[in-house]
Amino acid sequence: MITKTDTEKRLSVPIKFLKSLPPFHGGHAVDFQEKDENAEVWTFQCSTRKKGRYKKPVLSKGWHRFASTKKLKVGDRIEFYRARNQSTDESPPFYGVRVKREIKLLGSRIGYAPLLSAIKPF
Repeated sequence: MITKTDTEKRLSVPIKFLKSLPPFHGGHAVDFQEKDENAEVWTFQCSTRKKGRYKKPVLSKGWHRFASTKKLKVGDRIEFYRARNQSTDESPPFYGVRVKREIKLLGSRIGYAPLLSAIKPF
C-alpha cells in the first residue's frame, strides 16, 4: 500500500523488484520505462544505497510526476508487471504499471479497483 512518503517523494520497492529490472551494470541506479493502462510511457529510475548492508531500492526520478498525475492517495496499490505484446510471442517483454484505488465501505477496506484514467484523445 502507498504511504504518504510514497505519494510525496519516492516509492520504496521490495528487494525482489530488482530482479525484474534491466541490469545495473555495477552501478547503483538504472532507468527503465513502464506503460500504464492508457499505454502512456513513464520513465522511472530505481536506485539503491551505495553503502550499507541493505540495498533499500526506491523509485525516484519520474516517480513524483507519476504520483502527482495519477493523484495517488495513501492506501492505493501499485502493481508493476512484465508482459509480452499479444500480437506476437517473439516481441520483447515490456514493463507495465497500474494503480488500484482502495475501496471502503462504512470505513472498512473491502478491496481495490483499477484506477481508470480518462483516455487521452488523439
